[in-house]
Amino acid sequence: MERLTGQDASFLYNETPTQHLHTLKIAVVDPSTMPGGYSFARVRAELEQRLHLLPPFRRRIVTVPLQLSHPVWIEDPDFVLDRHLKHVTLDRSREGAALDGLISRIASQPLDRGRPLWEVWVVEGLEHDRVAFVAKIHHCAADGVMAAELLTQVFEFDRDRVAPPPPERPWLREPVPTRAQMLLLGLRDSARRIVDLPALLLRTMRALWKLVQYRRTDEPQPATPFAGAKTSFNGALSADRTFAATAISLSRVKAVKSSFGVTMNDVILALCAGALRSYLEDRGELPSKPLVAGVPISTRTEGMPLRANSVSNLFVSLPVHLGVPEARIAAIHESTKGAKQVHNLLDADLLADWSEFTPGHPYGALVRWYSRKNLADTGPPPINVIISNVPGPREPLYIAGAELTAIYSMGPILEGVGLNVTVWSYRDDLFVGAVSCPQLVPDLAGLVARLDDALAELEKAAKSPP
Repeated sequence: MERLTGQDASFLYNETPTQHLHTLKIAVVDPSTMPGGYSFARVRAELEQRLHLLPPFRRRIVTVPLQLSHPVWIEDPDFVLDRHLKHVTLDRSREGAALDGLISRIASQPLDRGRPLWEVWVVEGLEHDRVAFVAKIHHCAADGVMAAELLTQVFEFDRDRVAPPPPERPWLREPVPTRAQMLLLGLRDSARRIVDLPALLLRTMRALWKLVQYRRTDEPQPATPFAGAKTSFNGALSADRTFAATAISLSRVKAVKSSFGVTMNDVILALCAGALRSYLEDRGELPSKPLVAGVPISTRTEGMPLRANSVSNLFVSLPVHLGVPEARIAAIHESTKGAKQVHNLLDADLLADWSEFTPGHPYGALVRWYSRKNLADTGPPPINVIISNVPGPREPLYIAGAELTAIYSMGPILEGVGLNVTVWSYRDDLFVGAVSCPQLVPDLAGLVARLDDALAELEKAAKSPP
């Protein structure tokens, strides 16, 4: 039995019928090199052999009576692998659109909290007989870095290493704790939080004072939440999701990075800013001030134990109102620099530690009320868009001899923040996955396609004489 951290539990409390807080990882593999050939039964057997490398896959949530503490994970006594595996074959005549459509439907359905919070769809019928694995996992069980770690646990760098390493000890099902056991755990946890509160208050006051002092300097400043222009994708969510994906050459992005003397993350943000500027301009809603992007950043440090979620956010300006691409990427670079300086200045774990005090039931009820009343349509959004960048391996990966050819990711969207763009690098490409609601972004595929135009625009600017 393991208690969820406050940060992990917050993804449960924030979930509503329209605000799904699961993530998707889409891995496309070439099974032609699998010894013995491919079959769905083989996939099932391979996954079963690797379950010990995926600890969240056999754990389920148990809530604490009176919500005296955050929920706990237990090894599910009723775990059945086949409840989590789905098998589907696409119409090959419309493979690309059919896959995005299937992923959209998968993303639109919440996970069953009575079971371990994941499922894997095995999708056949892709071009060249490739197979896609669409893994849906709740954010309370894994953030982007944790998901990347789980990926490397399942895949191998050696194509000839087909069999996974054996488990160190056999897996044991865990009985559901009694009400008395859970009440005792909750009381102990409540007492511990009370003891920790004075030190947390002191840390918070010190951090706020540092922030006030930094704001008075001439150093680069980060964007401010609630300061971005409101757009058509900053509204109340529906339960439906739309997914769209593309791939961008990593070498092209690196060349732009070197030309402008910025970071990879700056270029990715600039690509999104260019695509959003074009999209908003065509819709007649180009704002006269920047948007604000929330950029998730890992708070893990060397030697720190791997947790489901260790993440904070940078707030970065997306100057879509600027028509010159050089000016946009320069402004993004300065804003990102300021956001990083503030993040380094402050206590990275401060918000995570405060989340330990989140009262699950009243907080969850407030979130559901806010969602039910569509209040995100009435006020300014805290941020406009979420943009994630997860570095992946440069070497090819294999599972049971099948080569991983592409990997896409889909993060959650939030009330008022109806667009999420997630970038995973793998080998020589950046694989981009975007998600929204169909009523907020009617042509998500068209918006994603503009990323290539934004890259060409930056390349042209990089070649132009100053």
